Amino acid sequence: MFKAAKRFYSSIEIPKNKLKYIPTSGTYPKGFKVGCYASGVKKNGAPDLALIYSAESCNAAGVFTTNKFKAAPVIVDKEILELKQNKDFHSIVINSGCANAVTGRGGLEDAKDIINYVDKTLTGETFPISKTLTMSTGVIGQRLNVEKIKAGIDNIVHELGSDHEHWLNCAKGIMTTDTFPKLISRSFTHNGVTYSISGLVKGAGMICPNMATLLGLIITDAPIEAKTLNTMLKQSVDKSFNCISVDGDMSTNDTILALSNGQSGGDVITEQSGEIYEIFEKQFKEIAIQLAQLVVRDGEGATKFITINVKNAKNDEEAKKAANSISNSALVKTAMFGKDANWGRILCAIGYANVDVDTTKTNVSFIPADDSEELKLLVNGEPQPVDEERASEILEFEDLQIEVDLGVPGDGKCQFWTCDLSHDYVTINGDYRS
Repeated sequence: MFKAAKRFYSSIEIPKNKLKYIPTSGTYPKGFKVGCYASGVKKNGAPDLALIYSAESCNAAGVFTTNKFKAAPVIVDKEILELKQNKDFHSIVINSGCANAVTGRGGLEDAKDIINYVDKTLTGETFPISKTLTMSTGVIGQRLNVEKIKAGIDNIVHELGSDHEHWLNCAKGIMTTDTFPKLISRSFTHNGVTYSISGLVKGAGMICPNMATLLGLIITDAPIEAKTLNTMLKQSVDKSFNCISVDGDMSTNDTILALSNGQSGGDVITEQSGEIYEIFEKQFKEIAIQLAQLVVRDGEGATKFITINVKNAKNDEEAKKAANSISNSALVKTAMFGKDANWGRILCAIGYANVDVDTTKTNVSFIPADDSEELKLLVNGEPQPVDEERASEILEFEDLQIEVDLGVPGDGKCQFWTCDLSHDYVTINGDYRS
C-alpha cells in the first residue's frame, strides 16, 4: 500500500513555480518515525492520514485558534496538554478531508476514540490520559468516519520511517487545498551535541491571525524543558504564524503543536541555559517563520508574496495592527494582483486600523525583489510623482515589499506577510465541498 501511495504522490501536479520550495533532502530529529496513508476519508482517494511517533516520551506544547467555534481536536488537545502539564506524549495523529468541527459531543467522542486507538495500536496499552495529540482539517460540520481512520491507523503504523521520503510524504498527507507539501528541516551542533528540528505545515486558505488557519508541527530531538518549550512555541508563533494573512478568514481548527523527545542528548534546555537556549530559540523561531511564509506563498490563487514592514509605531502591538489591516484589505490585495500602484488603498487601511499615526510624517514606498531603488509613494504625508512604468516593473515581481513609516514617537515595528487576491481564489473556494 505504501508503494501505491508513493505512486499517487508522484502524480500530484505541483505548479512549476512552487517546485523550488520542496526540499530534496533533509536532516531529521532522532527517534521520530513518520508516515501517511490513504484511509478513504477524502473522496478522491488521496492520502488523508498522517502520524508522527517517538518511542521515547516527549514534552509537548500547543497554540490554538481563538475562534469561538473550536473544533473537537482543539478542545481535546488543550484539555490533555493542561492535564499532563505538557509532559509524557509519544505521537500526533492528523487527518485531512474532515475538520471534525461543530460536531457536538459526538465529535469530541470521535477525537478521543481515535487518540486512544493510536495509543493502543502503538503500545498495546490504553492510558488514563492519552499520550497522543490529534489534529483535523477539511470540511466543517461533518462527523469523522472513525472506522476508516482506525483501519488507516492499523496500516500506517507498519509504514512508519525516518528518512526524507517518509517526512515529505507525511507533509503531503496533511494537504487540503495546498498546491505543494511544506517541510523544513535543519541541524546545528553546539558543544559537541547535534540538535535537529523539523517543521511541517498545511494551509493555503482561511489564513488570518490569531492564529492563521492551518495545521503546523515543529518536531525536535533537543531536550527542551516542557515549560520552556511551551513558552518558546508561543513566542515563535507570535512572530510567525500570527503575522500572516491570505484572505482574512480564521478557521475553527488552527493548531500548531511541538514535540521534543530529548534524543539528541545534552543537558536539558531551559530559559536559564544561556547560550544554547539563545541559539536554539533562534533556530526554532526561524523554522516557524519559514513555515509561515510557505503558507502565504501557497495562498489560494495567489500570484504575489508581499512583505509588509511597519516602523516608527507607538509600540510593536500598534505596528502589527497596522500591518494586519493593510494585509487584510481586499482593495490592497486586488491592486497588487492587478499590478496597480494604488497606494491610496494602503493609506486607507492604515487610517482605519485604530493606531496612532502622524499623517504629516507618514511614509510609504515599494521595494522591489531585486533590491534596486525603492519607489517612494508618500513622503512626510506628501504624495510623490509616481513613475507608472517603474511601478509596473516592480509589481511584475513575484516578491514585493511595502515599507510603511507611521511617523510617531516610538520604536514599534512589525514584519508581516501576505499575498494578493486573484480570480482563482473565488474558483477554488466556490466549489470546495464538491
